[in-house]
Amino acid sequence: MGLSIAEVARDHRDYITETLQFYEQHLHPSSNEDEELVRRAVFSVRNKAIIFERFIPFSETLYSVVQDVRPAEVMIDFRRQQLTCSCPQKASCRHQLGVILALSQYFISVQDWAGQWRAKKNVQLDTLATMRSPESWQRMVDEVLLHVLDHSRHIDPILIPSLFENARMKLRRHRPFEREWQPLFDLFIEVTMLKRLWEHLIHTNSPMQSDYFLYYLDKVFGLIDSAVSDIQAARRLFATESFFDAIQHQIRAIVLLERGAPHRRLALYLSLWENLFTEKKEIQKELHLLESLPSGTSDIDLMALRSTFYILQSDDVQLQQSVQLIDPANLETFIAIAHFALKKERQQGAELILKAALPYLKEYIHQRLTPMRRQQFTKLLDLLYSQIHLHEREEFTLFSAYGKYGVQAFSTYLLTQQRYQDWVALHQLYPSSIPYLDSCGLKDVVANDPAATLPLYHYYAMGEIQQKSRLNYKQAVRIWRAMKSASKKAGKLDFFESYMQEIQQQYKRLRALQEEIDKSNLIV
Repeated sequence: MGLSIAEVARDHRDYITETLQFYEQHLHPSSNEDEELVRRAVFSVRNKAIIFERFIPFSETLYSVVQDVRPAEVMIDFRRQQLTCSCPQKASCRHQLGVILALSQYFISVQDWAGQWRAKKNVQLDTLATMRSPESWQRMVDEVLLHVLDHSRHIDPILIPSLFENARMKLRRHRPFEREWQPLFDLFIEVTMLKRLWEHLIHTNSPMQSDYFLYYLDKVFGLIDSAVSDIQAARRLFATESFFDAIQHQIRAIVLLERGAPHRRLALYLSLWENLFTEKKEIQKELHLLESLPSGTSDIDLMALRSTFYILQSDDVQLQQSVQLIDPANLETFIAIAHFALKKERQQGAELILKAALPYLKEYIHQRLTPMRRQQFTKLLDLLYSQIHLHEREEFTLFSAYGKYGVQAFSTYLLTQQRYQDWVALHQLYPSSIPYLDSCGLKDVVANDPAATLPLYHYYAMGEIQQKSRLNYKQAVRIWRAMKSASKKAGKLDFFESYMQEIQQQYKRLRALQEEIDKSNLIV
């Protein structure tokens, strides 16, 4: 080997240091498994069980062997920053840590590093897990997250899913054996970890719009929903009541945080109040706490939050006063609560909110929502408004607020009202494509009022001709075939033949188009 190991270590000191920091974050001294892994890695360094076989300068790759019960081959690709081991363990193993420690000893003391890592140990996680109280479980979560959430350090969003998956694995090793306790344990640790992460992101002023963070939220919400379903299916023990009180407190704290993905926080809060907290005394207590908070406590409108509990108590008088405060700033929060009301079969409460929101929909959809969310939001609105009774003027206000983002919903409504001429006018106002027309009910219009569709077919056929390619001419012919079929149903076949003769005359210079028309037998 042309280079000494000391020189290799010093040349790649940054990567070695970063990898060592990664192990510090992922390994916890209070975990028996992690403590054993570090102990054996340090032992391999002390006993010179690590043999550096060769280093290839061209590819910056170091090959080494760790003499264990079975020898393990560890390779470090410094250029790609990859560390691999031949042992069957998929996650980080003692062999990889041993090699990193062996390299780091050229610029730090391995003994000091191990001593500092062990000094972070406060209490055994096993001890905390067996002490069945919210406080001990809370401390267990905090103990595991102690090395993940440094108060002064930003977390790279890309690391959030992996860091918290690792923390989840450590905590789940101490999951209770009793089936009745397991889903409660899962729910408790997920909610607690989520609250701690959110507080850390706010404290360090970290961005919360990263796809990685939103991916983590989606995964956590899925795990929480699964745990809640399991809790609903099992009998509720008296000994667990204090845990449910603690979870309720944590969820309230999450929804009242000052910023960050407010609609997702609200969705989590409403989900638990829909499925988990259903007793009258819990509802009254939560409403009393929310009413005692000053406005501006959170980026979620407190009056909207209180409306949730007015709905649960069927207090339409208080709800009527709340919905008078709806404006574009808090509209989506009230829409989420209307959705909640419909799930809880509180039809009247949902109707009060949805009708009060009607005048503000247009501004919210077209000025406040990002273009990517408009289509999805109008689909949600259509689902909600279809479950309440609207007068004709209210329906007009709703569909005009949708604009082009609600064409499909408006099309369905016009079909149910048998307003086929208006259906055609709508699609002339917002042109799209024949496949989209089919998805909006074109076949129903053809079946009931075929004559109304002829202008639409003409419009889309002309659009294909203007592209001036044989492929588009073929598509125009397909459209004319459908137009011929509609003309036949409408008793206007003579009109269609005259129309096609006029097309041939108008575009007689387009030879490819003429050939496609001749091949199609559109004109007998």
